[in-house]
Amino acid sequence: MNQFIKQSRHYLAALIVAGASSSFTQVSASESVDWPDEGWTVISSEKSYATLLDDLHQAVADVGMAVVTEAGPTEAAAERGEIIPGNRVVGVFRNDFAVAIIRESVPAMIEAPLRFYVTEDSSDSATLSWKIPSHVFAPYINQKTPTLADQAQALDALFQQIGESAVSP
Repeated sequence: MNQFIKQSRHYLAALIVAGASSSFTQVSASESVDWPDEGWTVISSEKSYATLLDDLHQAVADVGMAVVTEAGPTEAAAERGEIIPGNRVVGVFRNDFAVAIIRESVPAMIEAPLRFYVTEDSSDSATLSWKIPSHVFAPYINQKTPTLADQAQALDALFQQIGESAVSP
């Protein structure tokens, strides 16, 4: 029964991500993705999708953060006979940030975990992207949350470090 629940949760998460990211998953490898102009970091790499995903996991661990969620529509689509490029959302966070942020703003915790997005461009290249943490937390920063901006900036630096490490040769 426990295995059934785990599989059901994984499948549900994949379906949710598939629906939420449908505009990205319908792009073929030869088309250019139109990323948002503000609030995102997008880094193209010469790594394959699988290698970039593995290197992202290692980079997260190297800075003491944790992968706390992971979902993507690619595998679920394949089960339905649909073939789409590799596509994975990787939620990353750490408990000390969670505690500090929730002390500042209970509503801000809806944004955790922050996510990296790995997308396959072709068989030998992939892109790593993420919403910049300070941009994500900006709506919650005000006079009543004086250290939330500091937490968000610390996360900015960590996410940049993770991203650069993951895409580096």
